[in-house]
Amino acid sequence: MTDMMTLTTHPSIAAIDPQVWDGLGDGNPFTTHRFLSALEQSRSVGTGSGWQPLHLTLERDGQMVAAAPLYAKSHSQGEYIFDHAWAQAYVRAGGRYYPKLQCAVPFTPATGARLLARDDEARAGLLAGLMQVAERLEVSGAHVTFCTEHEADLGEAAGFLPRVTQQYHWLNRGYGSYDDFLGALSSRKRKDLRKERARAQGFGGTIRHLSGDDLKPHHWDAFWEFYQDTGARKWGQPYLTRAFFDRIQETMRDDILLVLAEIDGQPIAGALNFLGPDAVYGRYWGCVADHAFLHFELCYHQRSTMRSRMDWAGSRRGRRGTTSWPADTSRCRSIRCTGCAIRASCARWKTIWIRNVMRWAPRSRRWPSSPRSERASCRRDRAFASREAPGGQPPGPPGVVLSVRCQTFSSSASPALTVQVPGLSSTSMDFTTPSST
Repeated sequence: MTDMMTLTTHPSIAAIDPQVWDGLGDGNPFTTHRFLSALEQSRSVGTGSGWQPLHLTLERDGQMVAAAPLYAKSHSQGEYIFDHAWAQAYVRAGGRYYPKLQCAVPFTPATGARLLARDDEARAGLLAGLMQVAERLEVSGAHVTFCTEHEADLGEAAGFLPRVTQQYHWLNRGYGSYDDFLGALSSRKRKDLRKERARAQGFGGTIRHLSGDDLKPHHWDAFWEFYQDTGARKWGQPYLTRAFFDRIQETMRDDILLVLAEIDGQPIAGALNFLGPDAVYGRYWGCVADHAFLHFELCYHQRSTMRSRMDWAGSRRGRRGTTSWPADTSRCRSIRCTGCAIRASCARWKTIWIRNVMRWAPRSRRWPSSPRSERASCRRDRAFASREAPGGQPPGPPGVVLSVRCQTFSSSASPALTVQVPGLSSTSMDFTTPSST
């Protein structure tokens, strides 16, 4: 890099110009300033949530040329890329896995750009700065999840460790109508889908598509009830607050498609979608009355019918599970780096664990245990990590508040990159885990 670059962390996206931030993106609704701002203003992220905003901006000669949504995390909830094995390996090696840095969109398993930049030089600068911030804060590592394949390649070249998972996307292969799509299927599948849709649409009510000014507060009251019901069914805790839906009503209503099923004017089920420049992103579904196949009708078939009319390229749903809806497999990557000596032992432990899974899984569903020699290797790795950790001891227990002074420094590997970590202190960084109540 020949030009001077300066990377800065921001404890709130409100400190960043919305037009400049959005000008670096590709139109994906989840990385827009208004979506991330809605998460912060509604307190869905921030103090007490385990998602502490720490957004990155990169300036070249005084102009912002790159940005990335970044959070300091005290848990692995709401990521949809499960790294519990990594956390366990890190602890067994003698380290403290949390806090960690997460470059992602909270609670959103939608693949898209995470390094918002004008060119690859700026993206490389973000990755280099991200690693330096991780080292400066002395966290276990930095993770970039649900990024594009190009970003994953850049991360791997920069020294991040890649991970590949799968998603299911529906692509519009030139279908002019829903019937065109059915025509591409076998006779049996066409017949099954038509029967399912007939049963779903016979629930005794009507289905409405709401977007823009058609969305009213009472629609969000109903959908909030659906959202809470879905969270309760999954034995989980809903991440979003009620205020979040009010915020997106104010700032994103033209980017939203809410599909509601109503009986006698009362909503009984709904599916929330976000509209991108070339795709519809299905995010949340819920209901207060069970009707056969209504879930698939609202979440898939209704979207497909509208997509064919409006000539969108495709549809993308969340990560959970699979579906009978025809879908293509997409590569979804997570790249991460670790900033201390435990990195090698983590990789070794993971290799040992995978080998044992292959050995033991056919015989038992129990967690595989290591042979004696491998347990001895893990003990040696923990001893090595303890000696190499700062101060000769592993980091303290989880939940400790991170204290960092304001500092600007340069990287010996990238002399033209200056990193600023302003305003971080024991009071501004919160790593408390959200309450289960």
